Amino acid sequence: MPGPELRIDHLTATYRRHPAVHHLSARFAPGSLTAIVGPNGAGKTTLLRAIAGLHKADEGRISATHADGRPARLALLPQQAGMDRAFPILCRDVVLQGMWSRLGAFRAASAADKARAEAALEAVGLGGFGGRPVGAMSAGQFQRLLFARLLVQDAALILLDEPFNAVDARTAADLLAMVKRWHGEGRTVVAVLHDLDLVREAFPDCLLLAREKVAFGPTAEVLSAANRLKARMMAEAWDEAAPACTAEAA
Repeated sequence: MPGPELRIDHLTATYRRHPAVHHLSARFAPGSLTAIVGPNGAGKTTLLRAIAGLHKADEGRISATHADGRPARLALLPQQAGMDRAFPILCRDVVLQGMWSRLGAFRAASAADKARAEAALEAVGLGGFGGRPVGAMSAGQFQRLLFARLLVQDAALILLDEPFNAVDARTAADLLAMVKRWHGEGRTVVAVLHDLDLVREAFPDCLLLAREKVAFGPTAEVLSAANRLKARMMAEAWDEAAPACTAEAA
C-alpha cells in the first residue's frame, strides 16, 4: 500500500507571536518524495514540527491519511543542533526510543526488541555500537544512529529536518540511499534541505517556502531562477517587528 496523503490547508503557525508559516496550503501525494527549501528563517523547521504535532497551528488544518481513511503513523528526524548529545545514554537505548509508542514508559524492551534495535544499527553501518555511549560518537555516526531510530519506527510518513547536514560525504550518500529506499517502498517522505544541487538530483518534488508558499511542484519548475529570486526578495522584506498577521485565509 502506498504511503499516506499529507494535506495542509491554510496553515498559519507563529513563532514569538509572528508568523513563521503564513496561510500555507499544499498537498503531498501518497508515496511522494519532496524537498522543502527556502531562505534562513523561512519557516521550514516550524512547518515540519507543525506536521509532527510539536508546534501548535494558530490557524488551518493538517491531515495525513491513507486511502482507506486511516490516520498515518509518522516519524520525525530533528536537526542535530537541537539535541543534547552529552546526556548519558547508550546507542541501543536511543534506537529503542523509536519503539516508545508500543512499549510505553513502563514496559521493558524484550529480547526481540533489542535484537531489532541491533539490526537497525547494523543496517545504518553501526553494527556493534549498541553498548557505546552517544557522547563518544562523531556527528556522522550520530546521524546514522538517528536514522536507525527511524527504521524501528517503521512509519508511513517520514519527516527529515536537514538529514545530511554536518556529515561526511560517505555518510550522506548512505543516508540518501536509505531515503530513496523508503521512497521505493511507497512511503511519503518530506525533507528540509539547503543543498539545491542535491534537491535537483534526488528529489522529484519541491516546496519553495519563504514563510508563504513561493512555488510547489516538480523540482525543476519550482527551482527556477525567477522563483528563487522571489523567495530571496520576500526574505529581505521581512520585518521582525511587524504586528501579528490578522488577514483572512484565502
